[in-house]
This record gives sequence, C-alpha cells and structure tokens, in this order.
Amino acid sequence: MNNSYPDWRLEGHYFETCNCEVACPCLWLQPPTEGNCKLLAAWHIDKGHLEDVGLDNLSVALACYAPGTMIEGNWGAALYIDELADTAQTEAIIQIFSGRAGGHLSVLMGFVSEVWGIKSVSMDYQHSCDIHRLIIPGIAEAEIQSIQGIAGGNATIHNPPLCVVPSHASVVSKSNYFRYQDNDQAWNFSQRNGFHSPFIYQP
Repeated sequence: MNNSYPDWRLEGHYFETCNCEVACPCLWLQPPTEGNCKLLAAWHIDKGHLEDVGLDNLSVALACYAPGTMIEGNWGAALYIDELADTAQTEAIIQIFSGRAGGHLSVLMGFVSEVWGIKSVSMDYQHSCDIHRLIIPGIAEAEIQSIQGIAGGNATIHNPPLCVVPSHASVVSKSNYFRYQDNDQAWNFSQRNGFHSPFIYQP
C-alpha cells in the first residue's frame, strides 16, 4: 500500500457500455469505432471502506465522453452517487472516484479534463451471470448481456493496455439498450459494446 494515500478498498461487480462496436478498440489504444466514445460505467460495491467509513451495498456510475482516442485524454465526465449514501459516504466515494485516493481510479480520472457534475441519485443496479442492468430514473438506462466463447463459458479479455478494471478479466458483452440524457448529452444505442466483471480497487 502507498502510505501517502488513505486506507481504502472496494470490491463488487461492475459493467460498462459504450457506442463502440464489439469489442471496443479503445482497450487496445485504437480510435473508437465512431471516432468518439460515449461511455457509461457502473459499479455496485458489495464491500468497501475508506478509513472508518463503510461503503457496503452502494452503487456508483460514471458517464464519460472522449472526443477521440481515449488514451489521449480530454474526457468529459459526470459522477452519479447512490442516494442511499450519507454525507460521509458520499464524500468518501467522491474522494475515491475522483482519483484523489490513488489506485487505478486515479489513472482513469487522470484522463478527465472537464467534470460535468456530481449528483446524488436513485440507482437500481442489477446483475446476474449474463445480464447487467442499471437504471437512474430520468438520466440513464443500460443493459448488457454476456457473449459466449467458442469453447463454452463467457468470452473474456485479460490484461489489455487500457481498461476500467485491471483486477479481473473482462467478460465481453453486447448492449440490449443504452440510453443517457443529462449534461447536454443525449445518447441512445443498442447492440454495441459492453464489458463486466468483479472488481477490486485499492491504493
């Protein structure tokens, strides 16, 4: 652990979906399918803490727009925090997901040049073996479904150059729907890229 950062750890499940074709070329540091990337990532924290603040059973989402190849940065992003979080939990989540607490989220947030906003919202995060779904009423609805591999089981990608979760292999998926409307953005896609996996984040 890096002693310059607070003691924290999150574990749970996550999924993401974007406007790229399956599988997203951004993982390989290539330009997005449509020249830009419109991404929604969502996490459900099964177990977590920052110092003595417990973060179990809370959800978080990030809407993100990259105007070109993602590794080049200049992302715009908005953070959504489960309204079930109290003030201390909200502040802890902001500290972690802004990247100020270190770890892989610090790497990802280093690409963000414009923060559209941070909101406390109602969030319904659901997941099973094959389906991951998020509903933020009036803002976002997304559902992805796992793609099966040729040898059986889920198709996966392990250790790409760029990813949201480095701790686990990503299950390649396809969106059943993906809608987002907020911060002067209006996205509506289906049958596009998705990934999901367990996650562990820490400094």
